[in-house]
Amino acid sequence: MAGAPSGRIRHTILEWLKDPAAHFPARGSGDLAETGVTARAVAVKLGVPPRTARAHLDFLTRLGLLRTRRVRCRVCYRRDEIRIAEVARVFEKGW
Repeated sequence: MAGAPSGRIRHTILEWLKDPAAHFPARGSGDLAETGVTARAVAVKLGVPPRTARAHLDFLTRLGLLRTRRVRCRVCYRRDEIRIAEVARVFEKGW
């Protein structure tokens, strides 16, 4: 996952979502760590179209590394720390 350019983008997204308040502007009174970050915010930060950001976010969601939450008419993404830890353990053990 981290070898290809798209893998680096996904890795960057996961790093940003570790501390979303440090990387994304706050919206309203919600806590970004709790509610998550929109695909549009990720797209702006990456400098790519929203469709491209959504494709990366959807891929990470299908892997189980991100969770989604609908806030009004937007989908917000946040890390699933438990799943990420499980995957890390698998790779540490060598499969």
